[in-house]
Amino acid sequence: MAQLVNPDLARERSRVSFDVEKLTNVLYGGPDGVKRKRRIESLALTDPDYEHEDFNYLSREEQYANMLKKSLMAAKKAKELGLSGKDMDDYMTSVLDYRAIAMNLHCTMFTITLQQQGDERQRAKWLKLAENFSILGSYLQTEMGHGTVTGPGTGILQVQVQRFCNMVMILAFMISDGSLGLTVTHGVVMAQLYTQGQCMGPHMFIMQLRSLENHKPLPGITVGDIGPKYGCNDGDNGFVRFDQVRIPRDNMLMRFAQVAEDGTYSMVLDPRLTYGTMVNMRVQLTERSNTSLARAVTIAIRYSCVRRQSELTPGEPEPQILDYQTQQYKLFPHLAAAYGFWFTIQNLEAHYERVNSKLQEGDTSGLQELHALTAGLKAYTTLEAHQGIEECRLACGGHGYSHASGLVYLLTSQAVTVTGEGETTVMLLQLARYLVKCYAKSQAGAKLPSTVSYLQMVQSAAVSGGTTRDINNFDVLTKAYQHRAARLVKVATEGVRFKVTSEGQSEAEAWNNSLVSLVKCAEAHSQFFVVKTFVEAVRTVDADDSVRAVLNTLCQLYALHGICEHAGDFLQDGYLTGPDLQLARSEMCSLLSKVRSDAVPLVDAFDFPDQILQSVLGRYDGRVYEHLYEWAKKSPLNKSQVHESYYKYLQPFLQKNRAKL
Repeated sequence: MAQLVNPDLARERSRVSFDVEKLTNVLYGGPDGVKRKRRIESLALTDPDYEHEDFNYLSREEQYANMLKKSLMAAKKAKELGLSGKDMDDYMTSVLDYRAIAMNLHCTMFTITLQQQGDERQRAKWLKLAENFSILGSYLQTEMGHGTVTGPGTGILQVQVQRFCNMVMILAFMISDGSLGLTVTHGVVMAQLYTQGQCMGPHMFIMQLRSLENHKPLPGITVGDIGPKYGCNDGDNGFVRFDQVRIPRDNMLMRFAQVAEDGTYSMVLDPRLTYGTMVNMRVQLTERSNTSLARAVTIAIRYSCVRRQSELTPGEPEPQILDYQTQQYKLFPHLAAAYGFWFTIQNLEAHYERVNSKLQEGDTSGLQELHALTAGLKAYTTLEAHQGIEECRLACGGHGYSHASGLVYLLTSQAVTVTGEGETTVMLLQLARYLVKCYAKSQAGAKLPSTVSYLQMVQSAAVSGGTTRDINNFDVLTKAYQHRAARLVKVATEGVRFKVTSEGQSEAEAWNNSLVSLVKCAEAHSQFFVVKTFVEAVRTVDADDSVRAVLNTLCQLYALHGICEHAGDFLQDGYLTGPDLQLARSEMCSLLSKVRSDAVPLVDAFDFPDQILQSVLGRYDGRVYEHLYEWAKKSPLNKSQVHESYYKYLQPFLQKNRAKL
């Protein structure tokens, strides 16, 4: 096979400075983790039952039907293979590539909500049905016409306790929930609970939406598909309208709160425990986003080594476009970000598991910190990934505009994760509110959780950057990001306080008039967390010197690029100086050259098989142009040399015009 690989890509791989397999081991938790990953992928990718036409040439109805068939087949085969937990998740992802929202939300939001929020009796009744795929469920939370406020009188879906043992869903309209349009039979619904004349706040309810006999909507329920979307059009995001729908009292998930037959409400455990499902989904979306970013940089970097254009030296052959510094500047910071986010997500997942294990025991001590951290990182990493994928697409020129690139699909799918489970600004403001509270506590001498403990060291004045710094030093870089985040939290907090105490604004007015500063401090905190985590990962990685060296380069590049992109934040109070910034830019450009020689091996280390990458431009063998030709020939418009529209429209038009001559 070696002779079939594009010679430019073969040459790139021949001059690698590190062992690619060892870096892959680092990314996937060691050799056993890599073997497990490849075994699961092989089960999915070598199964002929999953072969199908190119989705780009199917109608929306065909895409939906095809993915429904594949997702149900995958669920059946995963069960037969005895897969569970992460093995099953990875198998389903390998088959479906996050496309089949029905299986995705059923296995994550729906089943996990039943598991974590149902009491023992409810889990015995519903969870087995869900895990057996006897019912399929979605997660219904987005109601048309209301936003993030869920207090009484907001118009959120209401459930009223009536006649001692029943509850009634008052008229409400929910929209855009995944797999709701045509597929699911049930949903877990977030709604306001009213009992004995009082609103008890939002609670979770399980609702049967369709008949288990003929799949038709139950009385009082109107449900359907919302139509074409920016991305994920093989999924059936839907709407549902409830009108006086009566459900049993037992359909309220009662692990944390209960309603007795006489309507008496009681709290069993801390209501904040119900946030676990949402936090888990944010962690998953963060991971999914970075996988998409890593795939995009793999495609763009491989293609940039195959594509040759213009000339660097007159009379010399056309260079690979990756030899141009501008192309490196477009792509390599996103490559570095993909690695930085990869380690950050591993840290975040471990943090989630620690807190979640305590949550199952009723301990909520770490929940507020985790909620804020996941909100900020979900917002920051999903948006960065979306912007990175778009820059990768643009860097591929005209071919990046084609669905053959695989980048269009990644871009439109990534847009879903930017918005899903919390719009970016809303998520950043949730983090900002937590940071403001923590800063106030730090001023009172309170001990802060680990991820915000740096706020106890906010400096009253800048530390002058008058002495020459080693701008590549990890400690220097980490402290610069720490200072920036701490200063911006302080500025935002004191800005709100000043508007209240000196300008007479209400707390709400002051908060609204400080939103830009608050979002900025949340972004700075999130980026500091990534830099700090990346540095710690590089310092502690279990790998040889060559692998550590290339990770060291990527970490420096990520941090220096961020300083150059946000130079004003670092210069504003004199923490960094003009000469510091000039040195940072110079060092960043030097690092671009350093990454250049290892760029292809670095994306190879992500270990994406071609079937998962789904890109003509990013093929491992680099045989781009012959496969672009073959891909284009498959277009349905090419089934005949003369399309039928010629005879209907074009021929009479041309003939009529010729007759006038």
